[in-house]
Amino acid sequence: MIEHISLRCSDPRASRKFYERALGPLGYKVGKDYGDAFGFIEGGRHDFWVTEGQVGTPGHLAFHAENPSAVDAFYRAALAAGAKDNGAPGMRDEYGYAAFVLDPDGHNVEAVVWDEELETPKRGRTAGKSGGKSAAKRRDARK
Repeated sequence: MIEHISLRCSDPRASRKFYERALGPLGYKVGKDYGDAFGFIEGGRHDFWVTEGQVGTPGHLAFHAENPSAVDAFYRAALAAGAKDNGAPGMRDEYGYAAFVLDPDGHNVEAVVWDEELETPKRGRTAGKSGGKSAAKRRDARK
């Protein structure tokens, strides 16, 4: 299990503001503040940090979302916070429901719900209500 990851940012205070807005819909908030290092907490862990440092080759970060609505909210919030579109919310073949944006330093930031999570029947629902089709088959039927 990864304990935490730190993302080097050219302006950590601007990145803090960006990530507060972008990750808010996914349940993240700033929980630790050490000068120019900011720890974001979700689920009881400070697993994502933004810190000052030289930005190298932009990286890719993916954050789990509980459902497609949370992915949509992440995407809208990130764009409102100044992100650049790098892939609107939607189904990705053999992947899941995801959205991608570029943060102020060019890092590719994603929110995703995996296919297997979308295919798992929710409590109180039966497979018969969806005709027993997987998410991929339902998606193909809509095309």
